[in-house]
Amino acid sequence: MLNLTETYECKVDAKGRIMLPTALKKTLAPSLAGGFVLKRSVFQRCLELWPMAEWDLMMQKVNKLNRFVKKNNDFIRKFTAGVKMIEVDSTGRILLPKDLKAFASIEKEVVLNGAVNILEIWDTQGYEEAIDDDGDFAELAEDVMGGINDLPDGIS
Repeated sequence: MLNLTETYECKVDAKGRIMLPTALKKTLAPSLAGGFVLKRSVFQRCLELWPMAEWDLMMQKVNKLNRFVKKNNDFIRKFTAGVKMIEVDSTGRILLPKDLKAFASIEKEVVLNGAVNILEIWDTQGYEEAIDDDGDFAELAEDVMGGINDLPDGIS
């Protein structure tokens, strides 16, 4: 299982390619042969890079949805909109398709943000705006993680 938690700043070349940092390539090494899925994020104006094994797990969940329920069909259509299968080339680069670059407003500088099992690809300005959001992170952390205490010793 992947544990992507680091953040990297990179540049996009004139052809829309990003050179993955060496440390990130090492982390992704077990996933390189299987390829990746690149898609729009559900909640943010960024892209998500899914290792194929993680994508397959998500597709197992999605495939359990009843297609005779309109909301399920709508979700599937929007969740998979613009999905592209991509590979890391021999020099360690990934190509960002034009439609996905436009969705995320990516031009020259990007942030690769590890999000546990996927990698977010942000336009640098968009990333900074999302991180600098005026919301209270302490309150968000308490709401999301405050009730979790799943360790045997009762210490979280």
